[in-house]
Amino acid sequence: MPRILVVDDDAAILKLVSVILSRAGHEVRTSTHPVEALDLLKVFTPDLVISDVVMPYMTGLEFLEKVRAHEQHASLPFMLLSSHAERGDVRRGMNLGADDYLPKPFTPQDLTGAIDARLRRAGLNQQNENQMQAKGLGTAQVIWKGSTVTWVSRKALELFFYLLEHKEVTSWEAAEALWPEKDEARASSLFHTTLHRLRRSLSNEAVVSTNRRYALASDLNPEYDVQRFELLAAQAEQGSLGLEELRELVAQYGHYLPGTDSPWADDVRARLEQKQLTLLGIAARAATSAGRDRDAAQFHQRALAIDPMSEHDWQGLAKALDTIGDPRARLAAQREAWWAVDLD
Repeated sequence: MPRILVVDDDAAILKLVSVILSRAGHEVRTSTHPVEALDLLKVFTPDLVISDVVMPYMTGLEFLEKVRAHEQHASLPFMLLSSHAERGDVRRGMNLGADDYLPKPFTPQDLTGAIDARLRRAGLNQQNENQMQAKGLGTAQVIWKGSTVTWVSRKALELFFYLLEHKEVTSWEAAEALWPEKDEARASSLFHTTLHRLRRSLSNEAVVSTNRRYALASDLNPEYDVQRFELLAAQAEQGSLGLEELRELVAQYGHYLPGTDSPWADDVRARLEQKQLTLLGIAARAATSAGRDRDAAQFHQRALAIDPMSEHDWQGLAKALDTIGDPRARLAAQREAWWAVDLD
């Protein structure tokens, strides 16, 4: 599935493009501000960037220059959109490295046709296969070279994610985290055995060692769903995401590395759980402000499924249900959970 980043300060255009491209089978990320988009590019590697030209604070051409300044994105396909750009702007954009230009207004066929042609010319299908993806939210999976990695052992997979989370560690730090119940000698032996199995699962060069510190090889550069989730959560806390984007973001949350019972994984779960509760609170407030009380009730209920002692969410749930005339408002007021029943 091709991944596309769309940058435009016009929320209506972002929504339109997102719907068109999602229906066409693309994975879409959006941003209303080029600076936020640059941050997103640190953890999300798209197959194509689409940017408006005329934006406040930073134009699409300036954004293009900053994207091209990073070696990793020097050849990233880039398309410009604008209803205002003059011929000179288009020419300058092409000179800066833009690959295509699509004027507004455009039809869905105009947009998808231009994107499909650009992706075909760039041969992005092969690039997608080579991109490593590490998925830890609600699953424990690594996809590399177009296939799911078959791990020699479960602990090898856990060590991979531990290195993702901690970047660079000593053998003792990793051993203590993954085998806290073992003595030092036994834990050290288990670490080296597991490291060997990790390398067998990926490649001998997958983990590098410098001064007795271990890290994933820099050329793997996995796209890690937890990093992306936390980056978007930070944008949400700054008020940069709309209600639909918030809905999509909270849906990405899941129990971290199911089946893993090490304390370090529990620490990550606690961190992500708090992020999710914060996001659900933001989403509930946004839904209430928009007069979408049914949505607000759903967000409050999801928060209570994580933290059933949240008085704020019980109150919000009862109020939202009462507003839409849902009889379960009485149950919420009495702090009775009925979570087997959907609010849809």
